[in-house]
Amino acid sequence: VIMASDNRDSTNNPKLNNKPLTPEAVEFLSAKLKENKKNWFGPSPYVEVAVDDQSKKTEKCNNTHTPKWKQSLTVIVTPFSKLIFRVWSHQTLKADFLLGVATLDMSETLKSNNMKRENNACIFVVTGCIDTPSKVWEQRVDQNGRMYYVDHIEKRTSWNRPDSLPSGWERRVDPMGRVYFVDHISRTTTWQRPTQESVRNFEEWQHQRSQLQGAMQQFNQRFIFGVRHGLPNKEFDPLGPLPHGWEKRTDTNGRVYFVHHTSRMTQWEDPRTQGLLNDKPLPEGWEMRFTVDGIPYFVDHNRRTTTYIDPRTGKSSLENGPQITYVRDFKAKVQYFRFWCQQLSMPQHIKITVTRKTLFEDSFQQIMSFHPQDLRRRLWIIFPGEEGLDYGGVAREWFFLLSHEVLNPMYCLFEYAGKDNYCLQINPASYINPDHLKYFKFIGRFIAMSLFHGKFIDTGFSLPFYKRILNKPLALKDLESIDTEFYNSLIWIKDNNLEECGLEMFFSVDKEILGEVTTHELKPDGGNVLVTEENKEEYIRLVAEWRLSRGVEEQTQAFFEGFNEVLPQQYLQYFDAKELEVMLCGMQEIDLVDWQRHTIYRHYARSSKQILWFWQFVKEMDNEKRMRLLQFVTGTCRLPMGGFADLMGSNGPQKFCIEKVGKENWLPRSHTCFNRLDLPPYKSYEQLKEKLMFAIEETEGFGQE
Repeated sequence: VIMASDNRDSTNNPKLNNKPLTPEAVEFLSAKLKENKKNWFGPSPYVEVAVDDQSKKTEKCNNTHTPKWKQSLTVIVTPFSKLIFRVWSHQTLKADFLLGVATLDMSETLKSNNMKRENNACIFVVTGCIDTPSKVWEQRVDQNGRMYYVDHIEKRTSWNRPDSLPSGWERRVDPMGRVYFVDHISRTTTWQRPTQESVRNFEEWQHQRSQLQGAMQQFNQRFIFGVRHGLPNKEFDPLGPLPHGWEKRTDTNGRVYFVHHTSRMTQWEDPRTQGLLNDKPLPEGWEMRFTVDGIPYFVDHNRRTTTYIDPRTGKSSLENGPQITYVRDFKAKVQYFRFWCQQLSMPQHIKITVTRKTLFEDSFQQIMSFHPQDLRRRLWIIFPGEEGLDYGGVAREWFFLLSHEVLNPMYCLFEYAGKDNYCLQINPASYINPDHLKYFKFIGRFIAMSLFHGKFIDTGFSLPFYKRILNKPLALKDLESIDTEFYNSLIWIKDNNLEECGLEMFFSVDKEILGEVTTHELKPDGGNVLVTEENKEEYIRLVAEWRLSRGVEEQTQAFFEGFNEVLPQQYLQYFDAKELEVMLCGMQEIDLVDWQRHTIYRHYARSSKQILWFWQFVKEMDNEKRMRLLQFVTGTCRLPMGGFADLMGSNGPQKFCIEKVGKENWLPRSHTCFNRLDLPPYKSYEQLKEKLMFAIEETEGFGQE
């Protein structure tokens, strides 16, 4: 390790005072680790340096006992600081384990005259052992030689060395013996043990919340096919005209009813759909639509065909009718879904009164106090002290703000899918909140309300979560969208011979929640079942299922209990996961100039004919097709607030990229983790257009790379 230090006087002696030193650049050069012959790969070590309230890590070196980082980290120190160096080995399928720990006392180091100085830098070798933890914690070593810590008060274990509570926090116990923590600065409490990182996350969340009002203007520009730029869309009825002698009317409460002039009778039910809601559901992949004359026909998305024959009864609604071309029409799906929401809607309205300071709790108390069907009435949102009538704008803001509130780290309900993946997934640590299942039921109702009322939320979910909402089965490929490294590790296991590699694995995995490390067995007595070439397919399937669920079955069930009370999942059966994301989060107007300005090229130039054709193709698209192209390449239709300049990949900021790959008869491929489009060198504009349209329209989920 080399530590640069320029806080010396003219005699080259250190200034020992209470003022902070200038930022110190700690350069990590290399290490020599003890070899373990049982580990065929070797460790993937990285170094963590912790000082005062700071903690920084180097990059990892893969599969080596002699890592060479040559990486600098900058930390702020005082003459009395103590630097703690921890060398970890990164594990993909298990928790990282500790290889060694050493402590450096700055006061002793600065007083020492035995340091080698070169170019005003101190060069020294860091070695040593960890000191004794606090009294309530005990340091232990497991059977694999890994160091861990036991908290005898909260009865939990952790791989990480226990740290004291952040400044301003206090640990308390309620009358039921449950441990909670008090933040005397913000005057709030939480069940989650605070750390320096969680406090920073909360401060960042508060900062983002204060900026949400400014973001509302851009958020309100999102649209699907309803209100756009303040202009109401014409009423669309996918069932076509009413039968002869019928008329549709609206009563004084705004509820639609139907008049049959021939019999002089009225009824609430639409004569075109009588009994339709009570029929058994269509088979998987089927959808019912209507012609302009109100005649039902059926779409088989599995075979991409249409027919007048009802697959449930075998009866035809029209003999020898005109052939209807199969079209995968998202717009028609949305309009049809809106129509059914209108049929399910209740008359009159409900009032929801909330304050901005206690938005989450106020919304929770009132939403859960209503009967679920009342939540289908028109919403009347009231912020006390703020004048104005809610004709949709206030409700839109309420959905926007409340969806951001579920991210509040203090509730510990959701988390980001990855460090560079800002899609939400249920936090396995949510059980720390005694009321977490009630909150998930509330959030289920809230998300169903946003779909039912056609309002957008601020934060999107992960692809596997959307598939769960749609009742669609999850696959191994879905894992790639939330944890690329874990997915690649399973693919490596699938493609390599474990016995030749000497890799020893069992049907169990380690999981860490709130610092507590436990072992989860993938099958009964899995900790003693060795993974072999014969059973590794079963292992991959089980470990992928575990990673996608991660022990949140109760939370997921509570979410869907609330969701189905408001909007039964069957009404979403015609959508795929990406279409549901657009329904829930909205679709931004894509700026073509911004897109071109922040696109990079590999093996192509801006002047290449294929690139000119590509942008011509995008220019000719409507916004819906541009959104589908963006989904195909990046995995989501949503753009960051900064537009294409702020696109993120799996390893941090990653611009939209077009790379020359393959032959002219190949289809385009996408790499969503890197926002990259593999575009073969097509010979004509028509060929490029045909291939791209096929890739965009016919690819669902992550079926292709």
